[in-house]
Amino acid sequence: MIVTLDGPAASGKGTLARRLAEHLGLPHLDTGLLYRCVAELVLTAGHDLGDAEAALDAARRVDLSRLDRELLSAAGLGEAASRVAAIPAVRASLLKLQQDFARRPGGAVLDGRDTGTIIAPEADVKIYVTASPEVRARRRHRELELRGEPAIYEQVLADIRRRDDRDAGRAAAPLKPAPDAVLLDTTLLDIEAAFREVLNIVRRP
Repeated sequence: MIVTLDGPAASGKGTLARRLAEHLGLPHLDTGLLYRCVAELVLTAGHDLGDAEAALDAARRVDLSRLDRELLSAAGLGEAASRVAAIPAVRASLLKLQQDFARRPGGAVLDGRDTGTIIAPEADVKIYVTASPEVRARRRHRELELRGEPAIYEQVLADIRRRDDRDAGRAAAPLKPAPDAVLLDTTLLDIEAAFREVLNIVRRP
């Protein structure tokens, strides 16, 4: 079984995907971590995020077995990842890596922006997770505070909206629901209620 969960930043798709993968006993890939890794490699090397050649070189060095979720979850890398993810060559370089993960024997659970539209359009279940920008900003703000990172709600909201516009407007693999994806709006749902909805969607005949 291949299950994809796409959606904008802080919609809850990552948490839901991890829980679903554990529940189903399937491997999980947060595709957003790949772009965060590319951004981190570019910045560490002292290059500008708009440097397509440096970003492509970084993409070719991404190793799925060495992705550090804690390191790559730093607040600034979200915006940086959105910038390098808009570079078509970077997306093309990482595509096969993600497709091979999705098509491993037994299946997988993937979350990101284009897992149901580009990476695994043949997925058995596709879910598009969304929520209002204000709710997503509150979630991200709370997450940053819990990690001890300074955060101002208004700035987090502006960042969320900026990323939404960039992700939806990019030429390569724009953020959008797959035609056959099930829409899950988590604006009024806590994580437990949202996970129950995900399980209901997966169990549908």
